[in-house]
Amino acid sequence: MSVHDELVSVQRCLEDLNRSVNRLEQQMGGGIDVRRVRADCDHLRASVALLREVASGHASGRRPELVTISDTPYDVALWTDSDDEGLGARDRRAP
Repeated sequence: MSVHDELVSVQRCLEDLNRSVNRLEQQMGGGIDVRRVRADCDHLRASVALLREVASGHASGRRPELVTISDTPYDVALWTDSDDEGLGARDRRAP
């Protein structure tokens, strides 16, 4: 199967899942458990949409955009108001 066919299959399964969750929601009400499943379904739908975008980019032959990361060190002033993680605050003693 091609990537497009797989994505269409996943989309169909998500639509079936969404319909099932709708029926559960009607039968069980909008409790926290059903809302959690609803949120998970929404996240899955968003993730599949991102996969579709990536797949369409690969199909068109586009390469992903590269991000250049500078080798220059960060400004030390960025870290003056933060604590060292796991070591506690600078002006206090460890237990």
